[in-house]
Amino acid sequence: MVTFTALVAMGAMSWVGTASAQDADMDFSGEGGAEGGADMDFGEGGGEGEGGADMDFGEGGGEGEGGADMDFAEGGGEGAGGGDAVGGDLIGDLAGGGETVDDAATDRPTRTREAREEIFAVQQIYALRINRVEISPSFAATLNDPFVSHPAIAIGLNYWWTNVLAIGANFLWYEGLENESDLNFFVRRSTRLAVPVSAYQFGAHLAFTYVPLYGKFAMFNEFIFQWDAYIVGGVGIMRTRPVPVVDPEIRNFDYDIRVAFNLGVGIRVFVSRWLAVFAEFRDYMYLEQLEALQVALGEDRSNPQTWTQGDPAFTNNVTVHLGLTFFFPFEFEYQLPR
Repeated sequence: MVTFTALVAMGAMSWVGTASAQDADMDFSGEGGAEGGADMDFGEGGGEGEGGADMDFGEGGGEGEGGADMDFAEGGGEGAGGGDAVGGDLIGDLAGGGETVDDAATDRPTRTREAREEIFAVQQIYALRINRVEISPSFAATLNDPFVSHPAIAIGLNYWWTNVLAIGANFLWYEGLENESDLNFFVRRSTRLAVPVSAYQFGAHLAFTYVPLYGKFAMFNEFIFQWDAYIVGGVGIMRTRPVPVVDPEIRNFDYDIRVAFNLGVGIRVFVSRWLAVFAEFRDYMYLEQLEALQVALGEDRSNPQTWTQGDPAFTNNVTVHLGLTFFFPFEFEYQLPR
């Protein structure tokens, strides 16, 4: 709209100049005056023209005498003639835009301010373990003995002196929960062969725990859980005895203490900052005194020294633990910066 109005104004001015001019002289020089019908001065200095119409585009002021004067100079211009037809203000108004430009500017959508939130690429650990006490009740079951099962109720206690290292102990109670499998009974009855088995009363172990891995995972695209994986190992004792299956009418065994080593791995999933569920595989290794497969004759049958094998057997009690972990105190504070 601005361009169309400017063209109409320029066309009107050209028509007025053409009607009143006898000759058309255009001077592009720096200085000079022209005498004739129409003078158009584009020079830098002021120019004087006598005739019908004078148009001055110079930088300085120009004076013209005639019918119509138009001054486009940067300085003020005076025209002494019929009147001031159009001045530089018209072009300025048209170039600057009128109410139409302002209306168009107001119609533009305003730019909303972007919200900035500070996001840390490396997040803090969800649950700190340092200087906290861990209590872990669990249920344990044997995986590698097909002839007798050794379920147990267990509880563990750990103190974390760093965020990845802990020292602790665990206790397992077996007596009253074990039972011999039907497989061992049917083998003895059908083949007259017996497989020596052992019974456990309890186990108590010291252990060190190290956490090399920890992270998080998403479940059902909605819940995010923190987890860690750990290695545990140590030494302890187990109170065991052979189960009399070869000559149960005469033989009877008492519980005895065995030195046992343990090594395992586990994974812990945090439900909150103080509660987690865990699964652990641990192998309790010790030397077991098994029942002798031969029965002595005569008075030696009642001799306890003939009831057991001469050399103890290396025994692995591979156990899976499933349980909960409670961290105390429940609350903690981060002492290091992000």
